[in-house]
Amino acid sequence: MFERILKKKEDTYVEKHGLMGNADDYHIYHMRMTDYLVGFLIGFALGFVVVMIFFRITVMAVILGSICGIPAIKFYRKYRKEKRQKDLLIEFRDLLEALTTSYSSGKNTMEAFAESYQDLLSLYGEKSDIVNETRIIIAGMTNNIIIEDLLRDFAERCGLDDVESFTATFESGLRQGGDIRQVVWDSRKIINDKIEIEMEIKTILTEKENELNIMMVMPLIIMSALSGIGTMSAVVNTPLTVTVKIFAILLFGAAYMMGRKIVNIRM
Repeated sequence: MFERILKKKEDTYVEKHGLMGNADDYHIYHMRMTDYLVGFLIGFALGFVVVMIFFRITVMAVILGSICGIPAIKFYRKYRKEKRQKDLLIEFRDLLEALTTSYSSGKNTMEAFAESYQDLLSLYGEKSDIVNETRIIIAGMTNNIIIEDLLRDFAERCGLDDVESFTATFESGLRQGGDIRQVVWDSRKIINDKIEIEMEIKTILTEKENELNIMMVMPLIIMSALSGIGTMSAVVNTPLTVTVKIFAILLFGAAYMMGRKIVNIRM
């Protein structure tokens, strides 16, 4: 049911399953039933609490909470997809580090990926995305698929610019007989520097994000306090007060969305 409700423009996107048909497409996050429930409950809880505090009408709170729960699923899906891609980038950095070590010890490409697979398996576990992708690359090379095609396919599916840049550099290095170990090392260093810069920016913006969240919670606290001390104008629903409350909710909602765009800096 939720899947039909959430159908939109992205349905025209043709999902890629890799050269051997057994890979994931990271542009799309396939939600499980628990993901649908979590996303819906987050939206429902937010809508329910806001309506109850401002209007004190249970039926209205349940209805609007349910309405808010449906679009919340879409935002939760986006959050899960972006988190998966961020985790994959960190895992890919560790793959490059393992490959650098293997190439430095004189391994060829097939042996380097096989050795790196064992390192990643002990580090992340069998179900991690990077372990699965490394397994697919090894299986592809075993089936006489060239490494350039395998890496290019991975770059197209993961949607990460850093992986695409590495793939292009790696392919160029192989064709021109360059130092593959140095190519892998340089790519790993660039990705690591990018991650560190993002973490530094995130640390700097944490205070501003906390201020934004507090600013959004304050109207709820103020309304609860006014109701608790018996300020009837705050809880009585007349045409005027309802109009003012709706305008205030929309105003704070718009302010929050603008604030999130300001603090959400992407590299």
